[in-house]
Amino acid sequence: MPSRFVALDQQVIACERCTRLRDHCETIAREKRRAYREWDYWGRPVPNFGDSNATLLIIGLAPAAHGANRTGRMFTGDRSGDWLFRAMHRVGFANQAEANSREDGLELTGALITAVCHCAPPGNKPNAEEILHCRTWLEQTIDIVAPKIFLALGKLAWDQSIHYFRAQGQWDGKIPPFGHGAEHRLADGRVLLGSYHPSQQNTFTGRLTEEMLDSVFQRAAELQKQFD
Repeated sequence: MPSRFVALDQQVIACERCTRLRDHCETIAREKRRAYREWDYWGRPVPNFGDSNATLLIIGLAPAAHGANRTGRMFTGDRSGDWLFRAMHRVGFANQAEANSREDGLELTGALITAVCHCAPPGNKPNAEEILHCRTWLEQTIDIVAPKIFLALGKLAWDQSIHYFRAQGQWDGKIPPFGHGAEHRLADGRVLLGSYHPSQQNTFTGRLTEEMLDSVFQRAAELQKQFD
């Protein structure tokens, strides 16, 4: 694994830029949820997870308070992750469909997971300043990994991706409409895909089905072959 990639993860974990978020994560880690009272919560910023040579970069919103903030690994230990890794496993990006802890043997191939915000925010809503503080980690992740395909889980991840592309001279004009299955090619040939976030709000209501999520990852796999 490249030293720059490892160093970036260490910097993310040590980040103290957002007092509100750090206080919230530490409070959750102390108080815990009854079902997880035996857990030693992670309670720190959650680093990227996956293949440092990934073609596909998956951009989520933020760690869940009792999911990744508990386990210390992106999308691990919550319902959103259950949906995400099942879909990734079916297409071949993940070696297994389950994600319960950092020691469960899960490995990703050709894919890396990051987030707009690396700390669990109150109400699952980081504010504008917190998003800005964390943007440097997204920018460095992209610069180090150099992915060819970007999958934005939700509108906030979509918008932040476009902000990065604009700064790099890869996008002109307005932010294109976000939608499930949206696809846009950048000036340099890279591709941005959109998907509804596999949150319980979307999956419980049927706004996002497993077939819909599968279709996005199948498209990502097709594009990956084009870049190989």
